[in-house]
Amino acid sequence: MHPKKIIVALDSNNFSEIEKLVKSLKKDVYAFKIGYQFFFNFGLIGYKKIFSICPKIFLDLKLHDIPNTVYNGLEALNKIKPILTTIHISGGDDMMKSSVKEKKFAKILGVSVLTSMDSKQTEKFYNQKNVSLLVKKFAKFAKKNGLDGVVCSPREIKIIRKATGKDFIIVTPGIRLKSKIKSDDQKRIETPKKAIQMGADYLVIGRPITKSKNPLKTLKEINDTLSK
Repeated sequence: MHPKKIIVALDSNNFSEIEKLVKSLKKDVYAFKIGYQFFFNFGLIGYKKIFSICPKIFLDLKLHDIPNTVYNGLEALNKIKPILTTIHISGGDDMMKSSVKEKKFAKILGVSVLTSMDSKQTEKFYNQKNVSLLVKKFAKFAKKNGLDGVVCSPREIKIIRKATGKDFIIVTPGIRLKSKIKSDDQKRIETPKKAIQMGADYLVIGRPITKSKNPLKTLKEINDTLSK
């Protein structure tokens, strides 16, 4: 049996649809990702209902605040026991160091550069046109400050792995099936098989699975391609 690599993003405003999806896919995923859309719609009550069906939750809230506020947020978050969560690396050294003090349940991943940003955007906001070099710098900061890994696009996997070593977790969004790659809102995207070959540990996939006619079939087909 192939190791589970897929994290399915639960981005929907329809809770009954999400619940049905989780029940159907739970045996074939590494985890389910809960982000802003789910959390702001359904809150802790919705989170706990999904957790009761499948406790493998990646709570992707991208915390970004002063160190003490992030620490207190993670202390509260640990009570609901996600296995992964996120903070922004750009919050700085003290914020990252503070976050790992409260690392009881969740592995903490640093968000480097959002996959919607291309070189024009990174040059404008970070004064760095080379996206890969910027992400590499962020990843090294994350590891130095004790984070468990990073979230990055597939295009930066190799450079991050080389800079941080094999035990640093790489979670990769921007995953699309070949037929969907031309039209999307994420600029630095890749196919599942290629992303794993490049060294990603886990892949975040939402719409290609959740919006397909048969989500379970689509997920199993992706898993099959990864095991070959």
